Order: sequence, then structure tokens, then C-alpha cells
Amino acid sequence: MDVLKQHIEALIFVSPQPIAIADMRAALTEALQSEITDGDIWQAIAQLREQYQAPQYAFELVEIAGGFQFMTKGAYHRTVASYLRQTARRRLSQAALETLAIIAYKQPVTKSEIEAIRGVNCDYALQKLLDKELVAIVGRSEGPGRPLLYGTSEKFMDYLGIKHLNDLPKLQDFKEIENSVGQPLDTLEAPTSESIHREN
Repeated sequence: MDVLKQHIEALIFVSPQPIAIADMRAALTEALQSEITDGDIWQAIAQLREQYQAPQYAFELVEIAGGFQFMTKGAYHRTVASYLRQTARRRLSQAALETLAIIAYKQPVTKSEIEAIRGVNCDYALQKLLDKELVAIVGRSEGPGRPLLYGTSEKFMDYLGIKHLNDLPKLQDFKEIENSVGQPLDTLEAPTSESIHREN
């Protein structure tokens, strides 16, 4: 079992996205020339999860997006988040983020529907999201011309660290900021004779 656990550990480590049990079984059966059962894999995964709960490890084995992946523990999220914030703008533009948010909450959605919400053309942003495999073509609309329908991919859930789309924040959780343009009214000071004199 220890040998199998190490092989599974290697598969999870090398996979760029969460790896499913079925994919592990196929790879292990071919590589080890032995019939590996789902039960064997689950048992090894349970041992790995327990192993990586030890405090000397900064990451843990989690079930996410239909598979398993190593992820950093909560104690290190601030450090990782700081790094990700510094690099996020190089990865996705504001337009791409807005387009991704619309797709996530409105899917399946057509390009014209996305553009109607954003008010601008989204060809470039949509292509970037497709290139990064954060969204995928999920079918065609029954409307005129049968335009393509877009939805989020499993990589999107991996990107956000969620198991299901139901884990996304609910829209009512977002509060609209009042007086978002300019300085809030309650912070404005009445002009004084001294300030008027300076301005003139």
C-alpha cells in the first residue's frame, strides 16, 4: 500500500488540475501492470490526507472539482493571496474578469448577452478566457442563428478553489456602495473664507 500511495502522490503532484479517481486508476493500472481498484485508491488517499494534516506541511490534499489536488493550508492563505494579487493583473484584465463574472452567474450565456450586460464588445476578453480554459463552449442557443453558449469550466472552479458553482457568493451578498463617484457627502467640508481666498 505504501508503494501505491507514493505513486498516487506523484500523480496528484504532477497533475495541473484536480485528478479524478478514474484517471488515477487508468494510469496506475497501465504503469504498474496490475489491476488497481477504486477501493485501493481511496484507501491510499485517506492515508495521504491524514499524512498532510501534520503541521510540518504547508499544504494539504483536498477534494475539489471532481478530483484531488494539493492546496496550501489556511494559515498560509494571506501569503499566497498577497502574491496572487501582485500577479493577478498580468493574468486577467479587468475586462476579462468582468466577462468571467457574467458567465459564472448567467451561464449558459451567449456572447451577445454578455455584451448587452457589459455594454462593449467582448471578443478579446472571451478569447482570453477560452485560451486560459476558464470558460468553455457548452452548446448552442435555440434562438435565431443558434449562437454559441458559454459556461465556466472545471478549471474555473479549480482557479477559485471551490467544489461546485453553488459555492460562489450569492449576488445578494454584494452590497452596492452608495456615493461611489467622488467624495462621500458626509465627508465634504463647507468652504471657508480662507479656502476661497486660497483658490482665488
